[in-house]
Amino acid sequence: MSLLALMLTFTSCKEYSDKTGWKYNDAENGGFERYPFVEQETGPGLVFIEGGTFIMGNMEEDVMKDWDAIPRRVTVNSFYMDETEISNQDWQDYVRWLEIVFVNADMKVVYDNALPDENVWREKLGYDEDLVKYYYRYPGYRDFPVVGISWLQATNYASWRTDRSNEKILVDEGYANWNQNPTVEGYFNTEAYLTYEDYEASSDKRLQYISTGDYRNVKLEDGILLPDYRLPTEAEWEYAALGLIGNSMNERVVERRVYPWNGQYVRSESRKYYGNMITNNRRGRGDYMGQAGALNDAAVPTAPVMSYWPNDYGLYNMAGNVSEWVLDVYRQSSHDDVSELNPYRGNYYMTKQLLEDGTVAERDSIGRVPMVPVSDFKNDRRRNYRQADNKNYLDGDYASLLDYDSYDDPTSVTSDNMYRKTSMVFSLVSDHSRVYKGGSWKDIYYWSAPATRRFLDEDESTDYLGFRCAMSHLGSPVKKKK
Repeated sequence: MSLLALMLTFTSCKEYSDKTGWKYNDAENGGFERYPFVEQETGPGLVFIEGGTFIMGNMEEDVMKDWDAIPRRVTVNSFYMDETEISNQDWQDYVRWLEIVFVNADMKVVYDNALPDENVWREKLGYDEDLVKYYYRYPGYRDFPVVGISWLQATNYASWRTDRSNEKILVDEGYANWNQNPTVEGYFNTEAYLTYEDYEASSDKRLQYISTGDYRNVKLEDGILLPDYRLPTEAEWEYAALGLIGNSMNERVVERRVYPWNGQYVRSESRKYYGNMITNNRRGRGDYMGQAGALNDAAVPTAPVMSYWPNDYGLYNMAGNVSEWVLDVYRQSSHDDVSELNPYRGNYYMTKQLLEDGTVAERDSIGRVPMVPVSDFKNDRRRNYRQADNKNYLDGDYASLLDYDSYDDPTSVTSDNMYRKTSMVFSLVSDHSRVYKGGSWKDIYYWSAPATRRFLDEDESTDYLGFRCAMSHLGSPVKKKK
């Protein structure tokens, strides 16, 4: 038996505390409890991605000359990622649930805001009415990737998916009653369930405290509920797309990859499928699918989410079909700033400020509490840059972002005035600019390299941009066998 297997066996079968000697799960020992746990469950639709170190950044010429993906070595922890892009059917399930819950409560705006923007298909001088009218709704497209989705809509979907998946787990295990008619006041919410012991979703079958026998809800400590679904970070997405697990031996990468497969071409080199397209991209000017009788990728514009060959992690369409939103805020120089372990740009911590009446102070869109001195602001858990928020080019301290003498002046310096060198120079990059990765049906092959990166405002959408979800793997980076 390996050392790792011995450690796992020891920790899972432990009966006594090796620090106090108290026995676990004994009703007479004062409540020392240890719940049986071996491994985190794999959420629906997810594939395990074993983490590791890799070279993040361009593996080919930076033809755009943006210099925003300089190669550097980083490490990514293990995580889970959706096997495919989110499809039209997946999104229809989501909005149908919203329709049931919110439309009947005169809150139709919630449902309306979740609908894809079908007008993203319109071109000035192209006939796109079929796609505008049918792409999202017609059953022939139900397994195609959903588009017209903003970053904000994608993150809302991930939160909804967390709640629905955890609700299903609790119902299947008998710890919650199935709510066939969810309402605004009564639909299952994971955070509410974990916070309130008397949450109404609880069923008669509940867990008990060992020492007191009191009934309780499932807790995080039980390991029954799933961690949150979310968008993958840029580093996670790039690492998963490259799929180096199938291209390495004894910690040595056999062949440096430009795409999620070996070689420099986008056609299969295997004898059985020789010459077949590996991905869905635009082959050249005016060529989106090839010539009749010998269609190259047989997709115009998109293809079903489970098309072509998966990469070595088992992920489909990590090079084409649609580009995909990731979690990060875009900065051209992120490669100089982000951590070497689990790099991510977007962290922003601020302590809540209590008013005299005990309520939490309301802040405006950039985090200011009116009439509160700068010294009262604190970015919790950030030690560098004094009290900088580490989001903007104008970092230093919080006052570097704001002109408090002109609080009501709309022309004052805020975080939306990024890279401001003169009063007449502005950047398209802001705190609301989010990274998206990978090529699409509309792109040439250059963008199929996982290292390439582009950005778009978080409330905008396109006809070539979709997404997939990820989930953190907690505990050991090695997935244990049950």
